[in-house]
Formats: sequence, C-alpha cells, structure tokens
Amino acid sequence: MKLIKLLPIFPLLFTLSCSTPKNIDYFQDVQNGTIITTANVNDIKIQPEDKLSIVVSTQDPALSSLFNLTNNQMSPTGIASYAQGGNEASYYTVSPQGDINFPVLGLLHIAGMTRSQLASFIENKLIADELVQQPIVTVEFVNTGISVLGEVKSPGLYSFNKDHMTIVDAIAVAGDLTMNGRREDILVVRKNSQGVQEGYRVDLTNLQELANSPAYYLQQDDIIYVEPNDKTKRETTATGNSPFTPAFWTSIVSLAVTVTTLGITISRL
Repeated sequence: MKLIKLLPIFPLLFTLSCSTPKNIDYFQDVQNGTIITTANVNDIKIQPEDKLSIVVSTQDPALSSLFNLTNNQMSPTGIASYAQGGNEASYYTVSPQGDINFPVLGLLHIAGMTRSQLASFIENKLIADELVQQPIVTVEFVNTGISVLGEVKSPGLYSFNKDHMTIVDAIAVAGDLTMNGRREDILVVRKNSQGVQEGYRVDLTNLQELANSPAYYLQQDDIIYVEPNDKTKRETTATGNSPFTPAFWTSIVSLAVTVTTLGITISRL
C-alpha cells in the first residue's frame, strides 16, 4: 500500500527531469527599454613586461629620427623588432620596474599610464625640454592579449590592441560559449599592480550585474575560464547522468509497478 501511495510521485520526477533549463539565455534581466549602467570605463594600463610601439612625428623627418628606434637598436630595457605589414618596426619592453629607456629623454617611468597618457607625457616632455615644438606621439600596444579557456567553441590566446575590451567581446572572439558552459559563474583571473593574482566571478545571465563588475572591462593577460555545467561534469563517470534521463525514471516506475503488483499478489495468497 505504501508503494501504491508513492506511484504519483514518479510522473512528477519524470517531468522535472525533462524540464527546460533556465540558465542558458544571456542577459535575462534586460527588458524593452532597460537602461544598463556600467562601472567606470577602464582603459588598459601599461604594466611591466608590456611591449610598446612609440613613434614621434615632427615636421622635420631628420629630427623625428632622433626619437624613433631603428631596427638595429637594442638596450637593457628590451628594445627589439617585430614584423608589421611586411615591414620591420621596433618596440620597447617595459622593465620589471615599469621603465623604458627612451632616446634622448632617457629613463622614463611609465607603468600605470594609459596609451593616451603616455603619448601626452612624452609630447609635453619634448616641448618642456625645448627639443621639439609640435610633436605628435603615437603609442600602440604590441602583443597584448587575453586567454579564454574552458567551455567555449575556440579556446586560446587572443590579442587585442584597443583601449577598451569587454568580457563579452572576448567571448564573442572565442566563438561564444558551448551549450555545456556555465553562463552564471564565469571566472576571470587578473594580475593586479602588485603582481598578485585576483579572481572575479561574473554572471552572463544578468547584464546589469555584469556591467558593474571590475572584470567587465578586461586588462592585458586576463584569463577567462568558463566552467562546464553539472551535466558535463557528471559525464566524467560512467553512470553520472543516469538519474537525470527519462529512461532511468521509466525503469524506476516499471520496477515500482512490478514490486507493487507482486506485493498485492502475495498479500492475497
């Protein structure tokens, strides 16, 4: 009799095992007309070991050449060459102390500056030292990148050379999450200015919460890890997902009916 009373529970369990997941869609909090406010926009900042291309332009090409690296220039700060558009150019590698040795100007401490801040800093210094009247300084990051790992279609190391890149941009570049990726608990690992690794958790199902996260705007060398969902984790064992399949619950119901029928038959003997 107790088994008979339990029989109505099995269809309910069967229905729950076939229910639609609610954590697949992105940005579930966004409705028509929703206004999303973001945290302060964070430009990528220069860090030790970054590689930078710095070009000074003036009205006098001969004067400009005094402040621009040639392909054969090398220094303890790691000046080297790289190929760009078929032509060789030169870049600076920022020292562990956050410095570069700039032609004529000497040692410059630049760690913590943005591209635009560094360009203005060099322009103002050239003018203040009465070396150039109207210089134009262009700064570009070389080989700045982030790593995207886990349940994305194309995991790997991706480079970017712009001031703002969001985690949504990075995931799009990596081909989007697979259906097995956890959208509500993505890990971003970042090295802070003291060289210590910090972790942030972000939720792609909630755009407002995501936009307010410190990890919304990426920094160079950030690591994005998309964890597999519970279903994928259970697949690492032979029978991990068996209790969550319709076939499993069909077997349970069939067994329960068989046991109940046998019990009734025996009780009538």
